[in-house]
Amino acid sequence: MSTTASALLLATPAVAPVAVAAVYALTGLRARPPAAEFAVTLTETRQRVSAQGPVVIAESPAPVQAPNKDHPADWAALLAPVVVLLCGILLAAAVIDDGPQAAYSGLLRGDALTAWMLLVIGAVAVVACGSAPAYLAGERAAGRAHHGTEWRYHALVQAFLAAMCLAVVTANLGVLWVAIEATTIVTAFLVGHRRTRTSVEAAWKYVVICSAGIALAFLGTVLIYYAARQAGIAEAWALDWPTLVARADRLDPAVTRLGITLIILGFGAKAGLVPLHAWLPDAHSQAPAPVSALMSGVLLSVAFAAILRYRVIADAALGPDFTRVLLTGIALLTLALAAGLLLAQRDYKRMLAYSSMEHMSLIALAAAIGSPLALSAALLHIAGHGLAKSVAFCASGRILHLTGTTRIGRIRGLFAQAPVSAGAFGLAVVALMAFPPFSLFASELGIARAGFAASDALAWATAAALLLVLIAFAALAARTARMLLGPGEPTGESPYMLWPLAVGLAACAALGIATGPLTDLLHAAAQTIGG
Repeated sequence: MSTTASALLLATPAVAPVAVAAVYALTGLRARPPAAEFAVTLTETRQRVSAQGPVVIAESPAPVQAPNKDHPADWAALLAPVVVLLCGILLAAAVIDDGPQAAYSGLLRGDALTAWMLLVIGAVAVVACGSAPAYLAGERAAGRAHHGTEWRYHALVQAFLAAMCLAVVTANLGVLWVAIEATTIVTAFLVGHRRTRTSVEAAWKYVVICSAGIALAFLGTVLIYYAARQAGIAEAWALDWPTLVARADRLDPAVTRLGITLIILGFGAKAGLVPLHAWLPDAHSQAPAPVSALMSGVLLSVAFAAILRYRVIADAALGPDFTRVLLTGIALLTLALAAGLLLAQRDYKRMLAYSSMEHMSLIALAAAIGSPLALSAALLHIAGHGLAKSVAFCASGRILHLTGTTRIGRIRGLFAQAPVSAGAFGLAVVALMAFPPFSLFASELGIARAGFAASDALAWATAAALLLVLIAFAALAARTARMLLGPGEPTGESPYMLWPLAVGLAACAALGIATGPLTDLLHAAAQTIGG
C-alpha cells in the first residue's frame, strides 16, 4: 500500500467523526433559539433539577410509547460509524497482506490490533447510532428532549467516536493518553445530557474518579518516558510504541515496574476495574441508552487495549510474572465485586453496568494468562461483549420508554406487553450469559481452556473466576426472568427501528459460529500483543 493510501486510511477513522460533529455543531448554532427563549429553557431546567431528590431515578412519569417519528438529521450520525467500519475492513486486509501500516512520521500506526479495534468500534457504533433516532423520538415524546438542542448530543457522540478511534490508531503513547482523556471530557457531558439531578451527579462522579485514574496513567506515562530517555532512546521516539517494544530490555526495571503499575491502575479506571470502578454503574445508568451502549461496548475495551499495549513493554522489560500477578489480582477482585453487586441489584441499567465489570475482568484474566489462545479469546470476547452489550443497552432505552421505569421490581410480563423489545433484550442478556451460539460462549470457553492449561496458580484463579461467573449468571438470569415473564397487557408496540438490534445480535451469533475471514486477523492481533 502506498504512503498516501496508508495515511488516508489511518487518519480517516478519526477525521470522519470530527467532520460530522462539525456539521452538527454549525447546524445547531444556526438554529439556536433566541436569547429570551434560551433563558426560559434554562430556568425550566434548573427548576426541574432542584425539584428532584438525590435518590430519584430519571424516569418518565408514565409509560410512553415511542412514536414512529424521527428527524432526518438523526440519520446523518450513521455516516461516521460506517466509515470507521469500512476503514477497519480495508486496514485489516492491508495488515494481513503487507504488515503494519504507518503514516505521519510514525505518529499513526495500524497493526492487526488496530484493525480489530476499529472493526469493534465501527460495529458497535452502527448499532448505537442506528438506535439513536428511535431513542431520541421517544425522549421527545416524553418531554425530555428538544429538537433544537439535539445537535449537541450528536456532536458530542461524534467527538466521542473520534477520540476512541484516535486512541487505537496512534503509535505514540502520549497521544494515546490524550485521546483517552478526551473521551472523559466528551462523555461527561453525555452522561449529564438529561440534566436531572441524578444524571448531573453521575457526570461529576464520573469526571472526578476517571480524572484521578487518568492522572495516575499520566504519571505512569511520564515514568516510562523517563526510563526510555535513560535507556538512550531519542526524545522523539521515547513514547513510540514499536520503539519501546524493540528496546524494552534496556528500560530500568524499578522505574518501569512503578510506571506500569500506575498505568494499569489508571487505564483500569476507564476499563471499569477495581479500585477506581465506582463511576461505572452511575454513569452507564444515567447516560442516554445509545451512549451507554458506546461506553460499555467499546470505551471500556479501548481503555483495556491501551493496557494490552503496555503489557507487551512490561513483559519484555520485567518478564511476564509481574503483569500476570497484577492483572490476575485485579481481575478476581473486580469479578467478585461485580458478582456480589449483581445479586443485590434492582435497576436493570445498573445491572448491565455491573455485567460490564464482570466481562472486563474476564478479559483482564485472559491478558494475565497471556498464551496465544487466551489472547485470541480476549479479543473475541471484546467483540462479542461490545455487540451484545450495545444491543442490551439500546433495548433498555426502549423498555424505559415503554414502561417509564428502570426498576426491575416494577416491570413484569414484558414478553406479553412488548414481545419485540423484550425479545431483543432477552437475547442480548442470553448472549452476555455466554450461551451458544453467541461468541461469548466460545471466548469464555477459550479463556477457561487457556487458564487450566497454564500454571497451577492460574488454574486455581480460573476456577475461582468460573465460580464467580456462575454467581453472576444466576443473578442476571433471575433478574431478567422477573422482567420478561408473567402476565401483561399488550401495548401495541411497533417494531419500528429495531433493525440495529437484530444486526448486533446476528453479528454476535455469527462470530460464535465461525470467525470466517476474521480468523487470520484475530490470530495476528493476538500475536501483536503476545510479546
